[in-house]
Amino acid sequence: MKAVRLTPEGDRKKPELRDEPVPVPERQEVLIRVHAASLNFRDQAILAGQYPGSVRAEGIPLSDGAGEVVAVGSDVTRVKVGDRVAANCAVHWIGGPHLPEYQSASVGMTIDGMLAEYVTLHENALVHLPAYLSYAEAASLPCAAVSAWSALHVATPLRPGQTVLIQGTGGVALFGLQIARLFGARVLAITSTDEKAEKLVKLGAESVVNYRARPDWDREILDLTGGKGVDKVVDIAGEATIVKSAASAKIGGEIGLVGFASGFGGGLPPIDILSRTLTIAGIGVGPRTNFEALLATMAAGETKPVIDQVFPFTEYREAYRRIDSGNHVGKVVVDITR
Repeated sequence: MKAVRLTPEGDRKKPELRDEPVPVPERQEVLIRVHAASLNFRDQAILAGQYPGSVRAEGIPLSDGAGEVVAVGSDVTRVKVGDRVAANCAVHWIGGPHLPEYQSASVGMTIDGMLAEYVTLHENALVHLPAYLSYAEAASLPCAAVSAWSALHVATPLRPGQTVLIQGTGGVALFGLQIARLFGARVLAITSTDEKAEKLVKLGAESVVNYRARPDWDREILDLTGGKGVDKVVDIAGEATIVKSAASAKIGGEIGLVGFASGFGGGLPPIDILSRTLTIAGIGVGPRTNFEALLATMAAGETKPVIDQVFPFTEYREAYRRIDSGNHVGKVVVDITR
């Protein structure tokens, strides 16, 4: 089979395509023929040597993928040959709070990921895919969509009539928009260009603020909410946004901190949290139960993810470059079958 592995190159990593034997599943493992995989911001950060988490030496990258079960171990009971599946990012995080031991089996990070023609995974990770989703569409869900779901359910469930703030046009942001709209919530957004703002409005955002034209975008968000602030914020940038995210939230509001696209600083003063009695949570994607709830909610209305571009397997480096450009709107996918 063909598989991409990350090799050291100074402080960075270089993806290289290799020929390898097809892996054999152990007794609780499943062999999956991968049809599609997708990239997230952190995948490019790993190449650039800017990711703070643990990454397996010379591992297969990408946490996100979807495919068909082609063989199962002797003790597997959750799936069968022929099933269409995707994998939760944290293999053994089924439900409940995140525990340290879950980090030892993180797809595409501490264990081999999905940028290969075949992968083996423990059956605990797998979710069944609804028939209406293509493999490319399903491959876009495990990290970004589940993270957005978790960020919108930090301390309390998302409810109709609430107001949600999303940031940008990447995968997490657009899934946050789609999920919020499925729940009947009002969506406000910030982005970097008027062109992207138009796309967000077409996807269901009520109002969009160009943060380059309006650096004080938090004031605009407050104005759009009559001075009250939003119920929930999905923060993906970190350093450049966290202070204004807090200022944009209502008293008692919730912030799901998903990413670090602008850096690891931010300097959020404790008084900003105390004065607004905010709940702020770091989002480590989410458990399998969140993934399953997300799929059920999407399937009810046959909601499809926004795909920016699909690259053939032979052009996987171009997919990385597309993520690095920051020009994508939605998910960047690699079709492993071509």
